Amino acid sequence: MSEGRELALQVIDEVEKAVVGKRKILEKIMTAILAGGHILIEDIPGTGKTTMALAFSRAMRLKETRVQFTPDVLPADLTGFTIYQKETGQFVYQPGAVMCNILLADEINRTSPKTQSALLEVMEEKQVTVDGVTRQTGDPFIVIATENPVGSAGTQLLPESQLDRFMICVKMGYPSVEEEIEILRRVQSGEAVENIFPILERTVLLLLQKEVREVFVHERIYRYIAELAKATRENEWTELGISTRGTVALTKMAKAAAYLQGRNYVIPADVMDVFEDVAIHRIILNMKAKVGHIRTEELIRRIVEQVQQPSIQKRR
Repeated sequence: MSEGRELALQVIDEVEKAVVGKRKILEKIMTAILAGGHILIEDIPGTGKTTMALAFSRAMRLKETRVQFTPDVLPADLTGFTIYQKETGQFVYQPGAVMCNILLADEINRTSPKTQSALLEVMEEKQVTVDGVTRQTGDPFIVIATENPVGSAGTQLLPESQLDRFMICVKMGYPSVEEEIEILRRVQSGEAVENIFPILERTVLLLLQKEVREVFVHERIYRYIAELAKATRENEWTELGISTRGTVALTKMAKAAAYLQGRNYVIPADVMDVFEDVAIHRIILNMKAKVGHIRTEELIRRIVEQVQQPSIQKRR
């Protein structure tokens, strides 16, 4: 486990060469990758979302595909299509963008709902069905998507079913003055994503993900996660709380967080550390919350304070 953890930390260090001052965000994204989940990066244009996604794909020697989502991107561009070959008299499958290990979906909310829905099957089952034939994607298969804030020019709302398939949602935020100065220095010196050295390859990442799945979760931790999910559903502020898929994602993220801390068991702090990232894009506030100016982050904070943490003692 210690060797795998060190490799994961090396990936973060390597990505940090291209992304300045976002160590905490990089750790969350690496945690989601170890957990085998999809990542949604949301923020205004120009804050480094795409650079971060590209840096992670380069730091791990995986087959990557990048799609710039626009209104004219078609479902077949993602899933692939069959074409008739006159020479052989047969229909031949032409692979789409999802036939890879990491799909970089840039500005995913700028495309049409029809194209967005083409990702539902592949994000959940790592397969696509074209003309009645089902084909597997690469293993692992991870979507790292960026989106502009709702209301930006040309954006489309992502459906709840698709948002729920993203394990976490993180925001970049503006850099501080010192961080921005460092960014300018690196741009001036020619440092770029292309200079990132690959740390992992596919088989190693699969091994790390297997080790994460073997991290122990106590029955009390399962109950704690279920109680947190229940609190997001049964309160006066929410129209929609965390789904069961969300609780599964929370468990996987907690296990990966424990792994990065060098432990083979989950503690309540691991759950708390990743809860907001797993929950923030799944919770939909009702009108009462909007009128009362209740933000999702504030609701999540209240829930964490209200739900009692379990006491887990180590066996002697």
